[in-house]
Amino acid sequence: MTKPASETAPRFHRIGDLAELAGVSRSVISAYCMYGLLAEAARTPGGQRLFNESAVRRLRLIRDLKRRYTLREIRRIFIRDRL
Repeated sequence: MTKPASETAPRFHRIGDLAELAGVSRSVISAYCMYGLLAEAARTPGGQRLFNESAVRRLRLIRDLKRRYTLREIRRIFIRDRL
């Protein structure tokens, strides 16, 4: 039995929804994108940023790592470990 298209299609989140899911602010997400810690998945025709499910996991990881490391150190970890 195959899954309905809604279950197999990738799910995308707008920045506000992503902020709520990850427990961070919209401005934090924007800063992480500018700093290269988080990549946008796509943009809507109207220019709104869309993020996939991996962005939720990555934001939660960054949030947890920030308890022990600076953003610069987290970026180095991501580069080193190719995350």
